Order: sequence, then C-alpha cells, then structure tokens
Amino acid sequence: MVSKGFLMSCLGGGGREGFASRSLSPRPHYASMPKYPRRKSTVEVVGGEDLEATPEAAEEEEKRVALFSVVGMACAACAGSVEKAIKRLPGIHDAAVDVLNDRAQVIFYPTFVSEDTIRETIEDVGFEAELIQEEMKEKSVLTCRLRIKGMTCTSCSSTIESALQDVPGVHKALVALATEEAEVRYDPRVVSANQLMEAVEDTGFEAILVTTGEDINRIELKVDGPFSTRYISMVNNSLQALPGVDDVNIDPLLHKVTISYKPDQTGPRNFIEIIESTGSGQLKASIYPEVRGKGFHRHEEINQYYQCFLWSLVFTIPVFLTSMVFMYIPGIKEVLDKKIVNMLKVGELLRWILSTPVQFIIGRRFYVGAYKALRHGSTNMDVLIALGTNAVYFYSIYTVLRAATSPNFMGTDFFETSSMLISFILLGKYLEVLAKGKTSEAIAKLMNLAPETAILISYDNEGNVTSEREIDSRLIQKNDIIKVMPGGKVASDGFVIWGQSHVNESMITGESTPVARGRIVCLVESAQMAKAPVQKFADRISKYFVPLVILLSLVTWLIWFLASKFRSYPKSWIPSSIDSFQLALQFGISVMVIACPCALGLATPTAVMVGTGVGASQGVLIKGGQALESAHKVNCIVFDKTGTLTTGNPVVVNTRLLKNMALRDFYEYVAAAEVNSEHPLAKAIVQYAKKFSTDEENPVWPEAQDFIAITGHGVKARVGNKEVVGNKSLMVEIGIHIPVEASEILTETERMAQTGIVVSIDREVTGIVAISDPLKPGAREVISLLKSMKVTSIMVTGDNWGTANAIAQEVGIDTVIAEAKPDQKAEKVKELQMSSLTVAMVGDGIND
Repeated sequence: MVSKGFLMSCLGGGGREGFASRSLSPRPHYASMPKYPRRKSTVEVVGGEDLEATPEAAEEEEKRVALFSVVGMACAACAGSVEKAIKRLPGIHDAAVDVLNDRAQVIFYPTFVSEDTIRETIEDVGFEAELIQEEMKEKSVLTCRLRIKGMTCTSCSSTIESALQDVPGVHKALVALATEEAEVRYDPRVVSANQLMEAVEDTGFEAILVTTGEDINRIELKVDGPFSTRYISMVNNSLQALPGVDDVNIDPLLHKVTISYKPDQTGPRNFIEIIESTGSGQLKASIYPEVRGKGFHRHEEINQYYQCFLWSLVFTIPVFLTSMVFMYIPGIKEVLDKKIVNMLKVGELLRWILSTPVQFIIGRRFYVGAYKALRHGSTNMDVLIALGTNAVYFYSIYTVLRAATSPNFMGTDFFETSSMLISFILLGKYLEVLAKGKTSEAIAKLMNLAPETAILISYDNEGNVTSEREIDSRLIQKNDIIKVMPGGKVASDGFVIWGQSHVNESMITGESTPVARGRIVCLVESAQMAKAPVQKFADRISKYFVPLVILLSLVTWLIWFLASKFRSYPKSWIPSSIDSFQLALQFGISVMVIACPCALGLATPTAVMVGTGVGASQGVLIKGGQALESAHKVNCIVFDKTGTLTTGNPVVVNTRLLKNMALRDFYEYVAAAEVNSEHPLAKAIVQYAKKFSTDEENPVWPEAQDFIAITGHGVKARVGNKEVVGNKSLMVEIGIHIPVEASEILTETERMAQTGIVVSIDREVTGIVAISDPLKPGAREVISLLKSMKVTSIMVTGDNWGTANAIAQEVGIDTVIAEAKPDQKAEKVKELQMSSLTVAMVGDGIND
C-alpha cells in the first residue's frame, strides 16, 4: 500500500470530547478506490479485512435497569433457575434475583433485548413476572468538574468536599487543592450542576463550571454584521428549531451566541450556516475567541499574589529596618528614640503607621477567608493568620498607647512580626501558585499540539467524493470524514475507515520511527484528582489543627497567667517593661503565630505540586500523589530506549560503498529518492546529503519519478534513468540480490547500535548508510547509580534485538526486551509485577 494518507471518521468535535458512533457514515471513495457501503458494526480497512468494532472504536451501548416482580419462587433453587435463564439472553449485562422479596433486577442493553423478552423468559421458567420499574443506568450518574477559586489549604478543600457530599443526589465528591478543581459524581434527576456550584459558593468560595458530564456540547459563536433586534429574533428562532439544539443564549452587546447542543445530531458548522443564511449574507459567524481559559486565570492569580507581595515589601522592609537594623546605627538610633509624647518614640509611631496598610489592606484576603470559613462553622489557615497577626498587631497598639499615656511605661512593640509574617505567607502563596502553573505547562503544550485546520471530505449518498476543503479544526463534527496526510497531525479523536500511512506519533509513543496505524485512539487522559494516602491522612488531621492551635494558645496563656498568680516562677523572669499578664499573653501569642503557616495542611499538596513541577521541567510528568508516594518502594525500573536512553534524533554516522562510485553521486541519487519521504530516517539521510551539495542551505536534487513509499518496507523511485531502492526488505521482495558483504556490514552496524539502510541503484546494492540514535549524556551514570541503589534496570524497546542489545551493553543494562510494540509494554510490566517487583516505567512518550 502506498503511503498516501488515510481517511478518518471523527468521534468528537475538534478533538475535545470523545464520542463514538454505532453506525458509520458511507465510506467516501475516489476514482482510484472501491466503494464501501454503509456498515453498522465493523470498521473496514483496505485489503478486504473486516475488523470487529472495539471499545476504542465504538461507544458502549447505553444500559438500562429493569425491576421485575416474580411470583411463585419458593427457594434459592427457583431464584437460581430464573437468574440463569435471564443471563442466557443476548444483551444481558447482569441479573440478580431476590427470592425473599420476589424481585429480579436486570441490567441490559435495549438494542439487543427488550423488557417483554425478559418477562416472557421468566414466565417460560414457570413463574409470573411483571415489570415494576425501569430506569436509565448510565445516565443515572454523571460526573461534573468545577474549578474552585480561593482555597488556601486542605482545610478549605475538606470543607468544600464535605459540603458537596451533604448535597442530596451526590454520590461522591473529590476536591483537589493542588489543581483547584472538584470532581463530583451526582444523580441529575436529584440535583443539577448549578445547585452543586451554589453549594460551593455557600461555603465562601467561587465555583466555575468546567463540564456537567452530560452528553451536551457548548459552543460560543461571534456574529459580525448588523445584529439588529429583528435579526436576533430570526437567528434565535432558526437555531431553536434545529434538531439537537438544547439551548440558545444571545448577547447582543458582545455579538455572541452561546449554543448548547447534542453532538450526535448537529454541530458548529450547521449553526454558522443557519446564522449566515438567516442574515441574507449580511451576517458572518465564527468561533468566539477564547481569552479567559484556565491558563488566564492561573496567570491572573500569580500576578495578584506577586503584586501583593511586592507592596507588602514596600512597607515591611522599613518596619524591619527601624526595629532590627537602624537601632544599632548611631545617628539614626537617636532619631528613632526621640520621644514624642511621654514614652512614645518616633520609631514606634513610624512602625505603627507602616504596618497598618500591611495588616488591613494587603492582608485583607485573610480576613475575608477567615470570615467565610467561620460563617460556615469551619476553620482554616486564614483564621490562624488573622488571629495570630491581629493578636500581635493589637498588642503592639496597646504598648504604643500605654507609652503615649504613661511617663514610666517601657513596653516593646512587635509590629515587625505581624508585617513580616504576612509578607512571608504571601511569598509562600506566590511560590505555590507559581509551582501549580509550571506543572500544567506540560499538559498545556500537549493540548497545543492539535492542528488548527483539518481537511474535510464531502461526499454524496453513494459515497462518491464531491469535494475536499480545509476547515477550522474547532468546527469538526461527529461522523465527519477527515483526510490525514502522511506525517500530519490528527485533528480529532476517531478511527481509520480507509487507507494507511505513517503518522507522527512521537508525542504519544516516544518512538522516533513512525509506525503504521490501523486506528488512532485517545491515549492522554485528564490530570488525576486522586489524593495520595498520606495526603488523606494529613487532611483528616488538618480539620482539627486550627481549633487545636487556638486551644493550645489559650491554655499556654492561662498556664503562665496562673503560674504568676501562684508565684510558680521567679519574679526576675518578668521584664521590667511589662507585667505578668503581658508575659503570659506573649507566650500565648507566640504559640499561635508559629502555627500560622499550617505546614501540616500545605506540606503534602505543595510537595506534590513542586515535585511534579520539577519533574515536568526535566521531562517527567508525574500524574498524581499516589505515584509520587509509591516511588520509594520501586525496586525495578523499565526503560524505553528511543528518546529516553537515546536522544531520539537519528543522524548518519557512516557510509559504506560496495561499488566504485563517488560519495557525492551516491548521495545525490539517495537524497533525490528520500526527499519525498516523511520518515525520520529519510530526513536524516537528506540532511546528511546536503554536505555534498554545492548549496547546503538550498540544495537542488534531481527529480524523482514513480516514487513509492511502501509502509514498513522502504522507498522506490526512478532518478534519471536509474532505479533507486532502499531498504533491504523491499529489495528482497522485488528480487534484488543482497550480497554477503552487505549482510555482514548490516550485522556489524547492529552490533554498534546503529540502523543500516541498504541502497540499490539500478538493481545492484551500491552502499549502506549507517544511522545512529546517540545515547543521552548521563545515561550510563543513571544506570550505574540505580545499580548502587540495588534497583534492577530493564530496557523495553520496539527496535531490533541487535541494536537493543548493543545499546543495553553500552549503558550497562543486563536485561533487554526487544521488538515490543507500544501496546505490549504494559503486558511486560504486568509480568514483572507478578514476580513481586515494584515496577516504575521511564519513557518520553505519554503511553510510557
């Protein structure tokens, strides 16, 4: 099969949501390809082979639950007979019979079996049956995601989680502080997504709906043109009449139309056509530009904390200098110690003035957070910060007022403590949100890999191709037929319905060598919400942490106060400037202040986010705290080869000529043929051949005619009057003799961890090009370090055994598994896990 690309039936619009289809659209065909009739349960691939539809290619049939009353059952044997008879029916997912209550619950696929058939089957066994209740199984529970703003510690996330769990109809709620998102499984018949958002907002936090979990898409369109009241009414009525449209909302000021729709029945291109046709050509519709995504909000949050921290420094640094530094500098010390009224000094008044904006303006967010928490009967880090800093601040005001009203008072203020504490906490929050932002960069880059456009195939009812046109990839609709060119990017989830080609899968598989694919599936999932076990433990403790700290502060103050009354410590312990009450108060405040950052609640999520951030910067994507916590148990590491132990960028390292020919002429023929190929090895050869061209930057190669790239075999072309062929497998297939010398050279290149490309010119093997994928710097040191830690290293690769063994020997790996396909790597890991090993997989591809 010539590598000409393939046609793909889309599962979801724009690659954002994956929706499968149980029936395929008619196969389009060109003059050079046969017609493919409409089929419902198979995917056809050129070559005449029918493949059974798989879960990756078609969605699971919607299940239903039916409850039957069964009269006449006397014992467990009767119930067993009924259950066995039901399960023999096609389309039965599960069945359970309760003999005590005379009930039978059946989960089934309505396409294959009906309620009447199930009832008749029960009656055929010898019992009376009646349908009591039927409900939708799959639609009874949806999963929605909420973005939550304002959480500061695990106490906040626990409060929100508890509030969501208490909402009727919620099956499970999980709130992740690190990602600032909540995942809620709920029954839409009992509670709506809007009510879940209200439950979050009632706890004092802002909630933004990311997805409801329903099979409904939402799109925003921008309308340019005379958007008058008449046109608005016409557009609204036209869209509402379109089958599959669930809701239409029009904002005339922003010229924005928001449409909720069922992707099975309609899509964005239909909406654009309706709007433009309604306006008699005067209206133009397009996708509304997205300006406030998750990345925008994250950047906005980072900027807010950064600005707050800088402003706090403007006031905190002078407060710190006047209290800790200038008091030791002659000249300045005298100015600060100058008395204004009674014992009130200039330095004390200056510190009061400078610390007040930090306490009440810059630190306002902590008051707001504390108020929201206390209003709903919970406590969080904001409560501790507000109590601790206020205690210090107002105690300092007390000392200032005493000094201003007393000629003998010699108190000490602590304004620098409250100001510096708020500044340090703001710095910590800034670093925390910055770490969160960095960890999401890898996922953001992956999402940006999607192409901006796609080639849409139009065809008639018989499958004849009528046109090809380039469209915005965001306008892809379910069941569209998309043409994917060799080496191109796939714009949407889907499955191949015709053709085959090499597709750039390096971001998914990590392999630099393209692979022939019969279907492309979604391999990248959303970030995990699961908490690590140690984080769950910390969350439970943090619920009681704030009340405990407050209690300990009060107990500390009370103990020291009572100790002074009963004279349990020498009077000399009390400084001359304060009394026993103030000394006890200082100890109580100290306990509260040192507990302010609430390290217990922040330690785990911060460690996870910082760890994943550092990992992402080094090419390691850590998906969740569970994996991070389990890492210390690892005693076996499985390495991928390409792009992990090696650089993943093949280069030509050697050329062996078997005929009397100049290297320049040899590479002129080879480059002329390989320049038409998208294969990375071909690109490496062309890049190397530029060295022999008179113009390296813009080389001109002879024209290649009759070029053919055969999947998994090589290329063939006619350059001038000579036939150029590469590689070995293709030569064997077309009958070109491979001399012994060439075979020996190939064996030698494999031993040196290189790939040998055999080149034939005019049906004679002329030369062999050796291509190498160099080792990464530090690969040997890593394996050596792991050996010293008693960790077993294993290499799993799809490359041939010769190259794999050579690479393994070079880095020091003893165990090698070669010629393994990407989807077989998981099986290899499972085999290792069965042998009581805790296995970690190291690779540069997402599937690794």
